[in-house]
Amino acid sequence: MKIVVCIKQVPDTTEIKLDPVKGTLIRDGVPSIMNPDDKGGLEEALKLKDKYGAHVTVITMGPPQAEAILREAYAMGVDRAILLTDRKFGGADTLATSNTLAAALRNMEADLIIAGRQAIDGDTAQVGPQIAEHLGLPQVSYVKDMQYNTEDNSLTIKRVVEDGYYLVNVQLPALVTVLSEANQPRYMRVGGIVEAFNKPVETWTFDNITIDPAIIGLNGSPTKVKKSFTKGAKQAGKVFELETKEAVNLIVEKLKEKFVI
Repeated sequence: MKIVVCIKQVPDTTEIKLDPVKGTLIRDGVPSIMNPDDKGGLEEALKLKDKYGAHVTVITMGPPQAEAILREAYAMGVDRAILLTDRKFGGADTLATSNTLAAALRNMEADLIIAGRQAIDGDTAQVGPQIAEHLGLPQVSYVKDMQYNTEDNSLTIKRVVEDGYYLVNVQLPALVTVLSEANQPRYMRVGGIVEAFNKPVETWTFDNITIDPAIIGLNGSPTKVKKSFTKGAKQAGKVFELETKEAVNLIVEKLKEKFVI
C-alpha cells in the first residue's frame, strides 16, 4: 500500500497576535508547528505502515522553512518527503492550494491520500475535499477511526457527525480527512531525529508539476481576506429577577432600544 499524507506548517495559534492597525497576523517570533489534524492523519498512516508495511510519503506546500515539519515526519517514521514550494504558489486560498497539491499528487502513486480535517490557521476544512474532487476520488471526512480490509482493499471508517457517527466503507483508492483526536501521535525517535537530517527532502517547484498558472497562487484565488480582528470584550451584564410577564416586557423594550423597532 502506498500512502501520501498532506501536512501543513502553521503558526502556533496559542501565541498568535494581531496588528491592531493593519488587522493582519503578527508572525514574527511566533513558533511554527505541524498542523494538529495533519499530525493525527500522519499517525494513522504510520499505524498502517506498522501493521501492513505501507510506504508513507508526506508532502507540504509552503515556504522553504516548511522543511522543518518534513524532517519531523521523517523522525516519526515516514519514507519520503516532498516540499512543494515556489513564489508562484504564494497567496493561495483553499481552492488555489488544492489545485496545486492535486497537480503534484497526479505525479505520484497513491492508494490512499490522507489529510487533516482542517488547518488551525484557517479552519475551513476545504482543502482535503477539494483535492479529492480534483482527482476524482471518493472521500470520507471527519474520520475518527478506520480499519483496513485486506480482503477487498477497502477501509471501514468511523466518521464523526454532530449527533454521533456513521460507519462507512470506502474502496481504495480514496482520500480521507482525519481529526486530531483520532490518534495520539507518536514521539519522534531519538535515533530518528538524527537520521532525519541525513534524509533527502525533495523540492518540487512550478516546473515539476503540470498546471495552469491562472489557477494557482494569489491570482488563482477567488477569495480574499479583507481584515482579521480579535473578538472584542463584552460589557458586564445585568441580572434581573422578574416575573414571567415583566421579563417578557423588559426583553421587548431592550430589543426595541437595540434595533430601533
